[in-house]
Amino acid sequence: MNTRRLGRQGPQVSAIGLGCMGMSDLYGHADRDESIATLHAALDAGITLLDTGDFYGMGDNEMLIREALRGRTRENVVISVKFGALRDPSGGWAGNDGRPASVRNFLAYSLKRLGVDYIDIYRPARLDPNVPVEDTVGAIADLVRQGYVRHVGLSEVGEETLRRAHAVSPVSDLQIEYSLMSRGIESGILRTCRELGIGVSAYGVLSRGLLSGRWSKERTLERDFRGTSPRFQGENLERNLQLVDKLREVAQAHGGNPAQLALAWVLTRGDDIVPLVGARRRSQLDDALAALQVAMSADELAQIEAAVPADAVSGTRYNEIGMRHLDSERRSAH
Repeated sequence: MNTRRLGRQGPQVSAIGLGCMGMSDLYGHADRDESIATLHAALDAGITLLDTGDFYGMGDNEMLIREALRGRTRENVVISVKFGALRDPSGGWAGNDGRPASVRNFLAYSLKRLGVDYIDIYRPARLDPNVPVEDTVGAIADLVRQGYVRHVGLSEVGEETLRRAHAVSPVSDLQIEYSLMSRGIESGILRTCRELGIGVSAYGVLSRGLLSGRWSKERTLERDFRGTSPRFQGENLERNLQLVDKLREVAQAHGGNPAQLALAWVLTRGDDIVPLVGARRRSQLDDALAALQVAMSADELAQIEAAVPADAVSGTRYNEIGMRHLDSERRSAH
């Protein structure tokens, strides 16, 4: 497994990471035994970066990771945790909390659920509009000094917020959606990250399954976040699946599938970008590992980008409420 460094200040990690959200929440039913088996297969394949959130399944995801890591060497795994998203008993969303006292409280619970003494990268899932980012990052920096956290991370923030946070404490990486269908960071956020020496951990690299090549209009979505996502609705879905059909043609010509090409494309965007693969099953993980072996010429990259032009994607990344919580989208329309 090749490795990449998450920013000038951040850890050395595997070239791809495993995003664990879907194993507990938001993508419908998940098989716990298969999730554990997938985590074990990822670790055995050399994947060292595991990404979770304390609100994924209201703590269930952290406990799942704890179970999967039993008997493993802690120092061989880089655990990234998002915090601050507030849930209610029905699973609904109740805003974001970035107050320093809350940061310390959230961390205490995460350490206990994960069964670890420290968390490698700790980050607010979304910016709390009522708390200056300097206060939230300052609280994480205090936890770094105390040894409970190794690195400061951020998620879905824009250029100004990046600069303000980085002035308080070095930021290892920005976690943000980046794929053939979500290229908003290319207009300025990526440039700012590189200027400041901040890495990027890219989630949604398969656009939540759209780019997998396995999605269909007939698929039903029960207790699944994608049921509210504009890109999965009506005419938007039809147009987006037409783009995937074009990507499939390119993939078949090169002996691969759309998922492999979509991930391989993200891997070519820079050695400071680490894609997070949201595999819930070992078969999905196999696709991701195969993408690491895909070498693409400039001509092949052009074919991929022509199949899925950024301005041809229909629908926003989240619904209207979700988009309002994205500091990263304040000046971006993608």
